[in-house]
Amino acid sequence: MDLPNGKTVLTRKGYEDIQRELDEASKKRPIVVQRIKDAIALGDLSENFDYHDAKREQGLLESKIAELKSILNNSVVVDCAEDGCINVGSKVVVREVDEEDEEEYLIVGPPESNPSQGKISYESVVGSALMGHSAGDIVSIESPGGEFKYEIISVS
Repeated sequence: MDLPNGKTVLTRKGYEDIQRELDEASKKRPIVVQRIKDAIALGDLSENFDYHDAKREQGLLESKIAELKSILNNSVVVDCAEDGCINVGSKVVVREVDEEDEEEYLIVGPPESNPSQGKISYESVVGSALMGHSAGDIVSIESPGGEFKYEIISVS
C-alpha cells in the first residue's frame, strides 16, 4: 500500500479532533490577550506575576496552535477502503497464534496513536506488519521482545 511520502496520515475522526482542538485553542487567544492587558494596567512589569504568567500562557498557546496548524496543513486523510484489507482507519481483531485472547486495534496515523486505547500507528511495529493484510492472514511480527505471529480474525 502506498502512503503519502512526507505527509502525516490521519483518519477522518483524527483530523476532525485536531481541527476541534485548534478551534478551542484559537478561542482562548482573546482571553489571554486580555489577561496581558489587565496585568500591564497594574504597572511595574518587572515583578508582576500576572503579566509573566499570562505571557507564559500566551507562548504555550501560540506554540500549540502552530503545532496543530502544521499537522493539519501537512496531513492527508485516509479513509478505510471497503476491500477488506487493513488500512489506516481499519478496526482489526487479532489473536496471537496458539493463544485464545483476542485484541482489537484501530489503525491510525502517528498523531492519533494511543496504544492504551487500542489505537496503534500504521508506522508502529504491529501496525506496519498488519497493513495490507486481510482476515484469515497470519502475520509474523518482529519486535524487540522477539518474533510472534498474529492471526487476523476480522477487519472492518
